[in-house]
Amino acid sequence: MEQLALFAMAGQSKGLPTDYLEYFPGLFTTQEGDYFLNKFIAETPWKQSVQKMYDKEVLTPRLTAWFGDLGTDYSNPGLVSNPLPWTPELLAIKEKLEPLSGVKFNSVLLNYYRDGNDSVAWHSDKESILGKHPVIASVSFGQVRSFDIRNKADHSQKFSVRLEHGSFLLMKSGLQEQWEHRIAKSSTPMTARVNLTFRVVI
Repeated sequence: MEQLALFAMAGQSKGLPTDYLEYFPGLFTTQEGDYFLNKFIAETPWKQSVQKMYDKEVLTPRLTAWFGDLGTDYSNPGLVSNPLPWTPELLAIKEKLEPLSGVKFNSVLLNYYRDGNDSVAWHSDKESILGKHPVIASVSFGQVRSFDIRNKADHSQKFSVRLEHGSFLLMKSGLQEQWEHRIAKSSTPMTARVNLTFRVVI
């Protein structure tokens, strides 16, 4: 069974490895965040992927959708491979993030966490189509969830960021190679959350 969140809602961990990630709370106002959350939940063609786990096929505990430029097919098993066309809302968010990230993104993965049972297990985004040192920009709308990271070589190095409504988390070059991250299940009742991770597909 997947573990519950390492850190409760008490606040950000001290000593975050800022060489690898940077957190910007309140990049979007509450009103903007509410608008985007409701818009994405209502209008995104969500899908629930199937993953292989211990030789069994299981449903991914969240809903996803993939958007981007033509040719940014995502070949990771279980995810939608052909991108949907950009929406005005996604383009507006992308244009706001690019100056802060120093990157021109060509694709975005949307994740819909419906409640505290939805999650994503420990992993790193190191697929070859993202290049050797990917930079990923993550935006969250809705329920605050704990973004846990741990060092691949030393699991005692663990930190957590509370991803707040309208916040922006920049995952810098080197994070995916040396750290892994997750959104754990929660025993506390949770409402809906939509997360967007903007990427560059090579």
